[in-house]
Amino acid sequence: MGKVPTDDLCARLAADLDSAFAELVVRHQQLIFGVALRVVGDEASAQDVAQDAFVRAYRSLKKYPAERVCGLRARPWLARIALNAARNHVRGLRPAAGIDELAEQPARDAGPVLIAERRDERAMWARLLAGLPSRYRLPVALRHVDGLSYAELSETLGRPVGSVKSDVHRGTALLRAAYDAEQRRLVREAV
Repeated sequence: MGKVPTDDLCARLAADLDSAFAELVVRHQQLIFGVALRVVGDEASAQDVAQDAFVRAYRSLKKYPAERVCGLRARPWLARIALNAARNHVRGLRPAAGIDELAEQPARDAGPVLIAERRDERAMWARLLAGLPSRYRLPVALRHVDGLSYAELSETLGRPVGSVKSDVHRGTALLRAAYDAEQRRLVREAV
């Protein structure tokens, strides 16, 4: 197996952190905000946590040697920082889901019925995700909402790949069962 190529952005961060950091923020802000939102549960707090996570990342990068910055896997590293910052923020509070705000918005030219249907669908998925046991909620969201690979999930959550695969699989099965139950309930109400 050959050496994994370094990310061009990481190389630019190693060469000139101040000029490349803004691109790091732009590239990963949705992921970091999403992690924070699912843990803290409200948008204003999630924005604060995301900002704190990027400040922490900047300070860390400033201290790292160039070789370490060049070899950095930015997505899972930043997600881990955001997760830790969010956990610190809510120490002692119950985490919430927050997928609703991250879902893709319908196009402006979509009709009002389509916009309402998509909003209802996003709200339903947010509610179902929030209903998952906490052990599965974050791994499922990071995998299926934010698109992290299993290796990135393992790095982010600090757990073995097999464990995160298992949690995602079980969480997805629970989510599917909750969705099926929701659909049966809607059919009964429609009759």
